[in-house]
Amino acid sequence: MLVPVSTPQELGLVLRAARKTQGMRLDDAAAFAGVGPVFAGAVERGKPTVQLGLVMKLLQQFGLKVVIDAPSEVEAELAALKAKPPRTRKRRAPAKPRA
Repeated sequence: MLVPVSTPQELGLVLRAARKTQGMRLDDAAAFAGVGPVFAGAVERGKPTVQLGLVMKLLQQFGLKVVIDAPSEVEAELAALKAKPPRTRKRRAPAKPRA
């Protein structure tokens, strides 16, 4: 089933429905996903400022996947970006102590 999601609240509702379908308590679901129960509750309530990486862990726990419906003109640019090596941040040289 494809569910359109355009807000954090809608994502939270889908996650809550998946958890309840599996008969799992919030604290147990959080523990299995490796996140805290306060965080898991915040996601289910649609808090807009949660960490995306942890949200992805919760979604994965319940077999939910994120699919982006991108315009077709994005395809070529995406392929080019995937072909490039990942960018890394250059480290600054340590500051010299003042004399």
